[in-house]
Amino acid sequence: MSDSQPPARQPRLQVGSRGRTVTPVASSNAEAEDMPEFETFDGAMTPRGFGPNLAEFLDIWALDLLKGVRDINKQQHHTAVYSNDNLIVRRAQEFQVKITFNRAYRPDEDRFAIEFVIGSSPQFSKGTYIPVFPNDEKNTLWKGRVIDTSDNVLTMGITPMPDSIVGKYRLYVAVQTPFGIRRTSRDPSLDTYVLFNPWAKEDAVFLEDEAERKECVMNDVGIIYHGAYDDISERNWSFGQFEFGILDACLFIMDKGALPMTNRGDPVKIARKASAMLNCRDDDGVLVGNWSGDYMYGVAPTSWTGSVDILLNYNNGGVPVCYAQCWVYAAVFNTFLRCLGMPARVVTNYFSAHDNDGNLKMDIILDENGKVDRVHTKDSIWNYHCWNECFMTRPDLPDGFGGWQVVDATPQETSDGMYRCGPASVHAIKHGMICYPFDSPFVFAEVNSDVVFYQRNRDGSLIPVRKNTQHVGRLVLTKAIGTDERREITETYKFPEGSAEERTVLEKAELYGCQRQREDPPPADVELILPALEVQVGDDFELTVELKNHSEQHRTLDLYVSGSVVFYTGVPSTEVIFKRPILSVGPKSVSKKVVAVSAKEYMTRLVEQANLHFIVTGKVRETGQIATAMLTVAMRKPKLIVKVSGSPRVREEMFVTVEFTNNFKFDLKDVDVRVEGPGVMTPHRKVHGLIAPGTTMSWTQSFSPWRAGPSKLVASLDCAALRQVPGFTCTEIPAWYTSPSYFISFCTEGLALLH
Repeated sequence: MSDSQPPARQPRLQVGSRGRTVTPVASSNAEAEDMPEFETFDGAMTPRGFGPNLAEFLDIWALDLLKGVRDINKQQHHTAVYSNDNLIVRRAQEFQVKITFNRAYRPDEDRFAIEFVIGSSPQFSKGTYIPVFPNDEKNTLWKGRVIDTSDNVLTMGITPMPDSIVGKYRLYVAVQTPFGIRRTSRDPSLDTYVLFNPWAKEDAVFLEDEAERKECVMNDVGIIYHGAYDDISERNWSFGQFEFGILDACLFIMDKGALPMTNRGDPVKIARKASAMLNCRDDDGVLVGNWSGDYMYGVAPTSWTGSVDILLNYNNGGVPVCYAQCWVYAAVFNTFLRCLGMPARVVTNYFSAHDNDGNLKMDIILDENGKVDRVHTKDSIWNYHCWNECFMTRPDLPDGFGGWQVVDATPQETSDGMYRCGPASVHAIKHGMICYPFDSPFVFAEVNSDVVFYQRNRDGSLIPVRKNTQHVGRLVLTKAIGTDERREITETYKFPEGSAEERTVLEKAELYGCQRQREDPPPADVELILPALEVQVGDDFELTVELKNHSEQHRTLDLYVSGSVVFYTGVPSTEVIFKRPILSVGPKSVSKKVVAVSAKEYMTRLVEQANLHFIVTGKVRETGQIATAMLTVAMRKPKLIVKVSGSPRVREEMFVTVEFTNNFKFDLKDVDVRVEGPGVMTPHRKVHGLIAPGTTMSWTQSFSPWRAGPSKLVASLDCAALRQVPGFTCTEIPAWYTSPSYFISFCTEGLALLH
């Protein structure tokens, strides 16, 4: 699942299409064949010196695509925010083009068309060659009409089909003469991007709610939730889907994945291909996954502040970028989807099951005394796992299963031979319809698995002694619409625990092949409880073990208290605490045991996200029953301060200052500090060789905003001894400068606290 270095690749054998197809399958937006400037009709006689003879026919003097940020096309198509000088429009919505001819247009005798061409070997039947005529009777794909004529200037309206190929089209104007077709020469400035359109009801990604469209398509900064279920942390992320070069980088990803041009109008096929291409396990995709803690050959996943650097680096040569973990995959995937116009959001599932044997059970093996047997325990429960949801219709499924779909680029398991996941209907997952494509059983298990404790006897037999049906999929979060608040969406994935609907769903899932532990072990009459803790990195703390006795008799437990440093994937790194207390409790009462944990026991062994996992098991002397409890402690980090100064004005110099104080008793070495903000500041990075104990690091960087409106500056501090210290500040650049007394606005007093 992780690679410390980019994987070595064997050169692939290239086999041509000769003998199989007339022309190679078009699978690259970058590959282009220029259309001829003059194309003779079959059998037509072309006189010598035909130029003068064509002077009497219609000729093109100028072509205006109305592609300025204030022009009608980009304003109506919601594309003015893209840092791209070309025309960018959306499917199923009219845009306008102004053509200046050498004379007034005569509709009865003049014949011309605007041609849109995409990919190599363009064909009308494939939707890769599209002529649009001013007379709508001739149009079979895209619609065209004359909006206005004034002297020799004609304004034409063009409406792409709702299922048009998404990508960059080459544009020509072709005029018919008696001798053949005369067309304009190739001009890259006329290239036109066509995107998905969540504003159009006819488009497969139509999203009705305007506030949700603004959040899931137009918002270029988001919040990613991590930490623990009972101690949630968050970090801001710059999606940057409108930044310079990002749209071309997203098209390059589809080219690199050799997605046929004819499939690029289907959001299902694009999302599925992208879920494979965002990781590099089997196709030289965008990101190299690494969970080892060794990031010598790349950037630590915890260092990134946004998607822009990652996508631009990949677009620069197609070499996988090092390194990523689940939230990086999800964030970059979110950029890809939103950039192409597909509504998308990052989702975090707390206590996410990664099942190794394809059932609905996460098996934890205990020995005869109730101690965890780590040798035979193979399943892992991720403290959290991030994936994406994208909104689309599902014509391949029955009615009602469109809407939000799970897609996941983190390489966990293969699907149809490749590391990818989805799109899987969220509605199908909730209702147990895991027979529907794609990868619904895997996602269903991530939110519905049971944690089953088995006692392993000396002969190797396993006896179920405890089952927890509520641990996995405890909480599913995404960012709220229009605010920085959290939005719980657990109810979209599952019915309430213990409800009749939940039982029906589980029974239905079993019919489609999911296996689960049907028999419930006899309940214990005692209960172990581990109250939640809030702990700062470097602090001593106390773990309280509560024993609640529900019986009428006295109970005594032989306890095993194990505390391990774990990766956020739930995989243990090092056991740092192991104690064997004895706890007694009277009838119908509660007893407590406090276990002291000192910083020196865990500090030198912490891994990246500073998680400690405690599991307490015990065997009741009087009855032989097993009691268990688990607790994850996501340790809190110190704060990173981000401040902005200077005149809040487009193209005016401003300054951002990032500050951090080392309150630890050890040096922080090779500290990687990054900051960026979509629309206001390109990604910047500085490495500080040493931050000694008790000293403060301060870095000031100039920037000049190029876009008015609200934004965020997102920062991070990262080093081997202290991972993932993010920070941010809100900023707003006014559309016009009013007076020197106008100051930039800050949110949360300019402080970003890491929880």
